Amino acid sequence: MQTQRSAVLFAWLLLAPALLYVTVIVAYPLVDTFILSFTDASLKKTTNWVGWDNYAKIFNATFAEVIIRTFIWTFFSVSIKMIIGTFGATMLNAAVPGRALFRILTMPPWIVPMAIGIFMWGWMYNGQFGMISGMLQRTGLVDGPVAFLAQGSTAFWATVITDVWIGVPMVTLYLLAAMQAIPQDLYEAAWVDGAGRFYRFRRITLPLLVPSMITMSMISMISTFNSFDIIWILTRGGPNGETTTMIIDTYKTAIGSYKYGEGAARAVLICIFLSIFSVAYFRVINKLSAGDQR
Repeated sequence: MQTQRSAVLFAWLLLAPALLYVTVIVAYPLVDTFILSFTDASLKKTTNWVGWDNYAKIFNATFAEVIIRTFIWTFFSVSIKMIIGTFGATMLNAAVPGRALFRILTMPPWIVPMAIGIFMWGWMYNGQFGMISGMLQRTGLVDGPVAFLAQGSTAFWATVITDVWIGVPMVTLYLLAAMQAIPQDLYEAAWVDGAGRFYRFRRITLPLLVPSMITMSMISMISTFNSFDIIWILTRGGPNGETTTMIIDTYKTAIGSYKYGEGAARAVLICIFLSIFSVAYFRVINKLSAGDQR
């Protein structure tokens, strides 16, 4: 009995640093933000309890558009990253033409600091001296300069492309590691039976890659949903709010307008959405694990 108690105490001592970190860095700010969301905290000296008023202000047509835009932005960004990342991992895992070129093209987003990379894309999107606008004019596809970041539709897709460029390397390398963990015996047996490359990918690689793809999708979804740097540096949420997502709206409310209580309510809503994503992810993974055990 004494030995068992010592073992339990030793285990708690090992967990203590992690528990302290979670409590100080995660739990306390989360609880404090939740409490703050029920107040009218701002730059004024007095702070009053307002109950659900901050949450009532959120649910309006304008914020509904922000929520829908956030989900659309996240969906397209994650989907494109997963498609390109899967294709890139397949190229890097097999001896096919263009493998070395794709490997070179995959590295710049990791080598270049994120802020500098975003500023580079902002320069390329510029209508007067940007590279993309210049190429379109030289090829005759457009008659004059195209200010991508000054128009709502093009600004939205410009931020999506930039996010994809930054996120593809992580997806590619993660899926590449998952592919290389697949037993080669399965491929050899299929090859002996006369299965072609596409058939082996569809029947062996893809099914065994699904758990890793789901995990990577969730990681990328959380990262994209919370992405602030890309949109803020490129457009500040403009023009006319066409690229304003939930995280940008939260920042503008809490920091830009000094409405800390309303900003905290928006932050709590973001946390709720991400919690729903996480619960759905764990349920899917548990179902896949249960299916594999059968």
